[in-house]
Amino acid sequence: MSAHTFDTAGMAHCPFMPVFGAPAISIERGAGTEVWDTNGTRYLDFLSGIAVVSLGHANPVIAEAICRQASTLLHVSNFFTNPQATAAAVKVNELLHAASGRSGQIFFTNSGAESNECAIKLARKFGGRGRHTVVSALGSFHGRTLASLAATGQPAKHEPFAPMPDGFRHVPWGDLDAMRAAVDASVAAILIEPIQGEGGVVPAPPGYLQGIRDLCDEVGALMMIDEIQTGFARTGEWFGFEHHGVSPDVVTLAKAMGNGMPIGACWARTEVAAVFQPGDHGSTYSGTAIATAAASAVVDEMRRLDAPALARERGAAFTAMLEAIPQIESVRGAGLLLGAQLLPGIDAPTVYKALLAKGLICNAVNASTLRFAPPLTVSDAELTEAASKVGEVLADVAGVPQ
Repeated sequence: MSAHTFDTAGMAHCPFMPVFGAPAISIERGAGTEVWDTNGTRYLDFLSGIAVVSLGHANPVIAEAICRQASTLLHVSNFFTNPQATAAAVKVNELLHAASGRSGQIFFTNSGAESNECAIKLARKFGGRGRHTVVSALGSFHGRTLASLAATGQPAKHEPFAPMPDGFRHVPWGDLDAMRAAVDASVAAILIEPIQGEGGVVPAPPGYLQGIRDLCDEVGALMMIDEIQTGFARTGEWFGFEHHGVSPDVVTLAKAMGNGMPIGACWARTEVAAVFQPGDHGSTYSGTAIATAAASAVVDEMRRLDAPALARERGAAFTAMLEAIPQIESVRGAGLLLGAQLLPGIDAPTVYKALLAKGLICNAVNASTLRFAPPLTVSDAELTEAASKVGEVLADVAGVPQ
C-alpha cells in the first residue's frame, strides 16, 4: 500500500460521509510541527488543521490542562457555569478589550460556523423586525450551516442547497462603493473578514475596514468581524482587525482558540450583547468545562510566548524564503497566514499533492494559490526545510533542470 493512501482494509465500506472526498492519509500522532501517518511517514504540518493547532501538535501545556480538567469536570448544563468557562470568558474579553477599546460579553460555541450563527441571530435581534439583512463580501467564507453558508459569498456552494435563507446580500470584495450601495434600511450588519482565508488568502485593502466602520456608524448597523481563521495571533496581532485600527461591534472566533479542542466564541460589545434575553440562543456544549479549560490554557500560553511576535517574525522569514523561489509570483497575507501565488500555468492542486508526497502538508486554496499556516511555534530549521521542499517541487513541476 502507498504511504499516501488511506487504509480501509478490513472495512465493509468507508465509514465517512463523502463530504471531504477520499482521505489522502491517516495521521495518528503529532508533536509540534511534525505529524506521522499510520505507516510511520513523517510530515511537516504547514496547515495546522487549517490554522487551528497554532501552538503545535500535542502541546504539553494544553494537553496537561485538558487532562487535568478531564479528571475533574467535563460538563454541566447551562443552568450553571463553571470556573473554567468563567476564566476563559474573562481572558478572551480582556484580549478583545485591549484590541478594540470596548468591553463585551462572550457566547461560547463549538465551531466557527456556530459563532457566525450566533452573530447573525444577534444582528437580527439588534436590528428588529424588517431590519435583518446581513451584507458580506464575494469570496468570503463564514461556515457550512444554512445561515452561515448563506452569508458566505460563494454562490457555487449555495447551489446544491437552494433556496438559501433570506436576508443575505453579497458585494465585490474590497469595493467600498458597492458596499455603500448595498446598505439600505433593511441592513442590520456587515460581516467581513480581515483576510479572506478560503477565498485565496486575500487581505482587506488599505482603508476598506475603516470605510466599513464609518458606514456602519452612519447607518447604525453592526460591524461584525469574522476572526475565525485570523484570530489568536495568526496574523501577527491578536486579531486581524488590529492591522486596520478599527473597533468592531461583534467578533467571531474559533480555530486556534482551543489548539485542536473544538471551541469557538461570539463576542459582542456589552450594549449589543444586551439585546439577547434568556431563551434567545443556546447550545448544549456552550462553555463546557473541558473545552474552556483548553481555551484558557491557550490564551495563557500564547501570552507567555508573545504569540503575535512569533507570527510576525516567523512569517517575515518564511515570506522571504518563498519569495526567493522563481516559480512563486508573489506572497500575500500576514504573519503566518500566507498565500503563495504561483506563476501562470502552474496548477496549485498538482503542487499540493506533490508536496504531500514529499512530506509537507499545505493546501491549494484555489487553482493558483498554496496556503501556508504552520504552527506559530515553528522553528527556523522547519521553515527552511519546508521552503526547500516547495522549491524542489515547483522546479520539478515547472520542468526546471536541477
